Amino acid sequence: MSMNFPFPVQQQLTAIALAYRNERYVADEVLPRTPVPAREFKWQQFNRDELFTVPETQVGRKGEPNEVQFSGTEQASFVNDFGLDDVVPNEDIATAPPGYDPLGRATEGIAELVALDRERRVANLVTALATYPVANRATLSGTSQWSDFTNSDPYTAIMTAFDGMLMRPNVLVMGRRVYSRLRVHPRITAALAPSANGNSGTSNAAGRPATTMALAELLEVDRIIVGESWVNTAKPGQTASIQRVWGNHVAALHINPAASIRGNAITFGFTAEWGSRVAGSMPEPKNGLRGAQRVRAGESVRELVVASDVGFLWRDAVA
Repeated sequence: MSMNFPFPVQQQLTAIALAYRNERYVADEVLPRTPVPAREFKWQQFNRDELFTVPETQVGRKGEPNEVQFSGTEQASFVNDFGLDDVVPNEDIATAPPGYDPLGRATEGIAELVALDRERRVANLVTALATYPVANRATLSGTSQWSDFTNSDPYTAIMTAFDGMLMRPNVLVMGRRVYSRLRVHPRITAALAPSANGNSGTSNAAGRPATTMALAELLEVDRIIVGESWVNTAKPGQTASIQRVWGNHVAALHINPAASIRGNAITFGFTAEWGSRVAGSMPEPKNGLRGAQRVRAGESVRELVVASDVGFLWRDAVA
């Protein structure tokens, strides 16, 4: 794709922007990226009821079979640009010690903040009650929260929700605080411990904390995704308030990484991505006595939920 923009893209800085990723970010796993051909694009929303409503299929000896039609609604959308700038004085570049690249360091910092903003956008979308149908969401409180080891039963709550869904989730997404409590919940560890140890559903002295793999196997999902990133929720100039991006919530989702805007595969959501992530610099002669370089990095994406009924949300899963 050839695009003539006034801001020059530099391969060296683009490589830094592509490579610098916090390993704790999970946005690309929760809402996988799928390329779109242009800034404005269209995707197909299918009618769920058509595949669950059975017409008369019996055909008389000289009769004609009933005719069915499968429809879809074309939805229009567009990507947004997300990026940041940093101005690096030419003096800093000229006097940088050996092995230190001020432009590269600025690109790393920008790429980190752009990625953190995307992580927060995805987390806010996936953990919002309004994202889900009423029947596919629950807000826990008091003794029903999974941090109450005596009264709560997360295993039964999760499996009951799964049994009522038309398409079974294959991924559980949760904040680190939720996972830290869920993996030691007596109902979970008892289910994973050998029965020869004498454990019951409410007592598991010999049970060990569950790993993500063991928990996924128990709950019959492909993966447990744990969001561990932090974000400062305070406004600039205020005292910092560092909090977990994914909060105390759990989302069960059916995610198909192969789903595309024109395919028939059903998935909870995806991220439309136009082009690739870019980074570059250009002269900024008005800044500083000796001028400066303006560094920019960013991407063009849009996060979309396209089949909310293949997801289930537990808000405030733990206290």
